[in-house]
Amino acid sequence: MNFTQIKAFSAKLHGSVRTAAPVCGTIDASSNRVPHEGAYGSTNMPEDIMTANVTRRNLLGMAATGGAALAVATTADSSTAQTPPRWPNIVFILADDMGYADISCYGRRDLTTANIDRIAAQGIRFTQAYANSPVCTASRVAIITGRYQVRLPVGLQEPLAGSSQRNIGLPPEHPTLPSLLRKAGYGTTLVGKWHLGMLPAFGPLQSGYDHFFGFRGGALDYYRHTIGDTPDLWDEDQPVSQAGYLTELLGDRAVKVVGDYARAGRHFLLSLHFNAPHWPWEAPGDQAESERLRGRSPFHWDGGSQETYRRMIAALDVQVGRVLQALDDNGIARDTIVIFTSDNGGERFSDTWPFSGKKTELLEGGLRIPALVSWPARIQTGLVSEQVTANMDWLPTLLAAAGAAPDPAYPPDGMNLLPHLMQGAPVVERRLFWRYKGLWQRAARIGDWKYLKILDNTFLFNVVADPLERANMKERRKDIYERLVEEWNAWNAKMLPVTATSSTNYFTSAEMADHIGPKRVIPDPDPELR
Repeated sequence: MNFTQIKAFSAKLHGSVRTAAPVCGTIDASSNRVPHEGAYGSTNMPEDIMTANVTRRNLLGMAATGGAALAVATTADSSTAQTPPRWPNIVFILADDMGYADISCYGRRDLTTANIDRIAAQGIRFTQAYANSPVCTASRVAIITGRYQVRLPVGLQEPLAGSSQRNIGLPPEHPTLPSLLRKAGYGTTLVGKWHLGMLPAFGPLQSGYDHFFGFRGGALDYYRHTIGDTPDLWDEDQPVSQAGYLTELLGDRAVKVVGDYARAGRHFLLSLHFNAPHWPWEAPGDQAESERLRGRSPFHWDGGSQETYRRMIAALDVQVGRVLQALDDNGIARDTIVIFTSDNGGERFSDTWPFSGKKTELLEGGLRIPALVSWPARIQTGLVSEQVTANMDWLPTLLAAAGAAPDPAYPPDGMNLLPHLMQGAPVVERRLFWRYKGLWQRAARIGDWKYLKILDNTFLFNVVADPLERANMKERRKDIYERLVEEWNAWNAKMLPVTATSSTNYFTSAEMADHIGPKRVIPDPDPELR
């Protein structure tokens, strides 16, 4: 079914079944979980964002006969496909450690994220989006390079451990999304988290960004702006002191950046990398908790709650809304690509339903992430896609949208999603691979099947039919299991080897009560990979 047929199919369905429920209130095609009603709160929904009652069974039947590339399509302004856009501005919003179902358009029942949901309503929501790694440094290497992180020494860090690793970082000479867009004439700014190496050798300004406001390490106290007791708030390459809740400060700067670029009439990439909802567990008004953690590690096991976590996400949603409003106020929203996603799966308070596993784990809960894209000039509204994606796909996709090209010496491992986003190209099978040093983990996703190894235990799951990863099919489908293992080995042979000196982290039974069994072990590489 081509894009014109999808529109006709959608229009036909709208003629017989019309509902006021927004796309984020429809059944999640990957989980069959229905978000609560009123996911948009008091936000007024545009007239044309109305979804048809399309079931997962209908969609799978259509796909089997060359059917819908997009799970749900809505009617759209006919000018969308006919009016040539200008070069798009790009606002890339990255949450930190956000679980798959931590926002209401992915099924969160106890929290409304109206502003983040607006991106989905105005564009496309991916239900099978993956992080390249279950921790931040490695995943961010994949995002900024468009390549598997384990092609670079910095990508072996799970994650970068801080000042003890000052000689490791993203090489300034390596092409990146900001450096390639800057070469194409874009202004480039990072607001928020870096975590890809420390000064003087590494940093955002050394890797393609014109401007930087944020922090260089893996986390920051939301009020004191320290990691432990070491200050880590920067404006360009100068340390600064500024009062305020970190999520709000990042939102303030992002709004200013949008306005400055708009007044200058310049195309731009704004990478807005929030700390939220990463620990320390501090929501607006929690200055007392910040003071309690003074002199202690912010990686605290005696703090936080579901309520605190919800408030942290709500504060993040407010700042996303401010950025979207700034695009509207400056008259550039139509020609701006907005992406909202996470670096990896959720941590201890996150909602990862319908998956098991958390951050640091190659189970689906550690890898599956929300991924939303809007571009009013070119992407129809209210779409839902079952295309499997990885966050290394953003570089080739955004370069194609900007009319730029990757460096031929560093071809992306990611996939250009633009034909899928703009023309409704059919869903294609992906071959994705992971390796995580902690607990000797390996994984491969090919089609609906997933190979998984944790310590000496191996599994084969159909993660579409069994998203909780409970039915180990490796004996029943030994042919598929052996093929995936063989493909993982072939992929791994092309990557850098695991090293004894790289950092890694994972949760143990002493830290998380539901992690029965795992104990801290010597973080040596998998003996089979030595």
